[in-house]
Amino acid sequence: MKEKKMKKKACFLLGMFLITTTLAMAGCGKEVKTSETEKSATEKSVTLTISAAASLTEAMGEIKTLYKDYNPNVTINYNFGSSGTLQQQIEQGANVDLFFSAATKQMTTLADKGLLIDGTKVNLLGNTVVLITKVDSKLDIKGFEDLESNDIKKIALGEPKTVPVGQYSEEILTSLKILDKVKGKAVYGKDVKEVLTWVESGDVEVGIVYGSDAKTSKKVKVLAEAGTELYKKPVVYPVAVIKASENIEDTKAFLKYLSSDKAKAVFVKYGFSFIVK
Repeated sequence: MKEKKMKKKACFLLGMFLITTTLAMAGCGKEVKTSETEKSATEKSVTLTISAAASLTEAMGEIKTLYKDYNPNVTINYNFGSSGTLQQQIEQGANVDLFFSAATKQMTTLADKGLLIDGTKVNLLGNTVVLITKVDSKLDIKGFEDLESNDIKKIALGEPKTVPVGQYSEEILTSLKILDKVKGKAVYGKDVKEVLTWVESGDVEVGIVYGSDAKTSKKVKVLAEAGTELYKKPVVYPVAVIKASENIEDTKAFLKYLSSDKAKAVFVKYGFSFIVK
């Protein structure tokens, strides 16, 4: 009788051991599976397409390198051009995650059409508008008002319908009451970088670009900076997430990085002012 009781107790203990072991193994298995899932999500590779104003080319190129170190799993692809052209591409359904414009007009148009994610627009940067010539030019020009001079045969401007700096240029010339006289000398570039290139090569005597563009080139010099009273609104660079983006959270993370201290240092280095509002 005593021997039977001992056998029953042994069987009970063995059963409990097997049940406990099975549950523990199941728990471990579940933990490993969760860990692998989290690891997979963290290491997911993402490619973001950023449409940015041509004047941001150098600064955003450097930020791309910094962001790769910050988040190796995100690849940044840029589409640079005039803000107006980029706006039209987005309206036509281009695959874009983030838009970085050189003026508020284009961003406002996209917002009015419901193409931006609410609450993501940030007025990030400011800039200046300057008159430039080739670095070895002997032109005796003191300011924008001297563009009437017979010494100047060609003036490079951005196309005002699509290039924000072209719009600012026309506002400046209008304020000085010389637009009609200057128009006959004007040649229009598809974006601010084309204007800069024409001045660098000497194809034109002068051009109007952003201060940041002049700072990137050793081939040009600044003749004058336009006072803000000469154009209607300050130069502001807004940035926002596009509603059609398939990578919204990753794009928001990149947008947040653009306001970081490291990104700020890059923008300031290239001649932008950092406003963030």
